[in-house]
Amino acid sequence: MANRTGKTVDPRRMERILALLDEHYPESETALSHENPVQLLVATILSAQCTDARVNLVTPALFRKYPDARAFARANLRELEALIRSTGFFRSKARNIRECCRKLVEDFAGEVPPRLEDLITLPGVGRKTANVVLGSCFGIPGITVDTHVGRVSRRLGLTRHEDPVKVEFDLMKLVPESRWSSFSLQLILHGRRICISRRPLCEACFLRDLCPYSALILQGKVGPRPRKPALSAAKTAPPRRTV
Repeated sequence: MANRTGKTVDPRRMERILALLDEHYPESETALSHENPVQLLVATILSAQCTDARVNLVTPALFRKYPDARAFARANLRELEALIRSTGFFRSKARNIRECCRKLVEDFAGEVPPRLEDLITLPGVGRKTANVVLGSCFGIPGITVDTHVGRVSRRLGLTRHEDPVKVEFDLMKLVPESRWSSFSLQLILHGRRICISRRPLCEACFLRDLCPYSALILQGKVGPRPRKPALSAAKTAPPRRTV
């Protein structure tokens, strides 16, 4: 199998990766608490640059005040901002949520459409958010590429791309369609627990024998960049003039 970069990925290695992910992460469900597609759509918008745990602390009160798309569409922006402030970027998120729900009401009778082509027309919704909702609420497979999926898939040698859409298309070529949603959620869990950003826990990783990046880490060939020592005041001060 080859991804879009032309790099060949051994099908047996890919099968082994999938089997190990199934073994270690059988609980492949979104961590965002929700009871319906509108709630998951809103929660996923809130999760940008924010942890799922923080979003789950905010959404109970949010969903009590705004129980459906029509309520969000009528929301007072300042009141909505106040409820989601702790998730970060709360002003832009509040605008996106209200405008997204207004479009749901105007174009889709207040319901979340089960088509990616429709979902990505909503304010604040890209392919990542759309695939989360489609997979979790409608059982429609999709590769969700967040920072964890992108990082882990590059380290495993499944893609060389940084662009999330290009990573998505690479992974779609390598992973059976029926596995797209669960695979994405498993990589997210692995990126949070083991394959963390600055210093992955390769010694504890069950994928280390299948991971080219892990081999380099364990050999000491790559790793976090050391911080440059701060210059002392004496070194940074301009030279004193003598007369």
